[in-house]
Amino acid sequence: MQSLDWPNRVVRFIVPFAAGGPTDVVARVVTEQLSKIWGQQAVIENRGGAGTNIGNEMVARSDPDGYTVLFATASLAVNRSLYRSLSYDPIADFAAVSLVSRFSLFMFVPNSLPTKSVMEFVAYAKAHPGKLTLASPGSGSTPHLAGELLKQMAGIEMTHVPYRGASPALNDLIPGRVDCYFGSGALLENMRSGQLRGLAVTGAKRDPVAPELPTMAEAGVPGYEVSSWHGLFVPARTPPEIVRKMSVGTSAALADPVVKSKLQQAGYMVVGSSPDELQTLLKSEIDKWSAVIKTVGIKIN
Repeated sequence: MQSLDWPNRVVRFIVPFAAGGPTDVVARVVTEQLSKIWGQQAVIENRGGAGTNIGNEMVARSDPDGYTVLFATASLAVNRSLYRSLSYDPIADFAAVSLVSRFSLFMFVPNSLPTKSVMEFVAYAKAHPGKLTLASPGSGSTPHLAGELLKQMAGIEMTHVPYRGASPALNDLIPGRVDCYFGSGALLENMRSGQLRGLAVTGAKRDPVAPELPTMAEAGVPGYEVSSWHGLFVPARTPPEIVRKMSVGTSAALADPVVKSKLQQAGYMVVGSSPDELQTLLKSEIDKWSAVIKTVGIKIN
């Protein structure tokens, strides 16, 4: 009977990143609409750190009652291959609910760095071995792997500097305390206001939100392609009827014109899905990132 009147109290959405970052912003847009649809508060709790593992583990260990939801990124798939040991299993410990968005990343550098293209950046890195730093919102995050892939494919050195989320990384990138960051389209407004320089997009095609930026392949790194996603997961053994209701509600939230407009303007392709479709994506992403991590050759204890 409990699943029939779900939700009848606050639903917690765990964002495994710091407040104010791109994933947090997307989560707040979506949960605001879900609160209206469900007639119950959908609240955000930021549990950043350990490459999203803190937030991921918290949800995996929560009661499977539909009141604790993970607002996940591709890191859920990445971490299985990246970490030598995990306290949770991304397949066995979660039930997929709905895909929310897909997106490419953009390569940003501070204005103080004398590079205006990807190949100028590569040339500068080769001329100054070991000098450049790669900021990321956490070890093993998609932005981290995007940078590691560039290092490997372009044959350059960069020192990785992990932060607890995108906001603190951005705070050091703008004044030039770090030299490179692969971020979401949410940072394009920083580029357009003159705070940052955008060099390329990581997707296979140019992004409609910034068509002036070439793909990494067009910019001189053939074969380079990285994309990411947001999706909702609940603890395994959550009643299927609750999962179904949550998925239907999420689809309705994503169909709202205001929600869609806000996310598209920030560079996200709004994509709802069935639970099965998201589960299939998670499995394929685990396989994909396993191959990338093997190629790049990184492991985290």
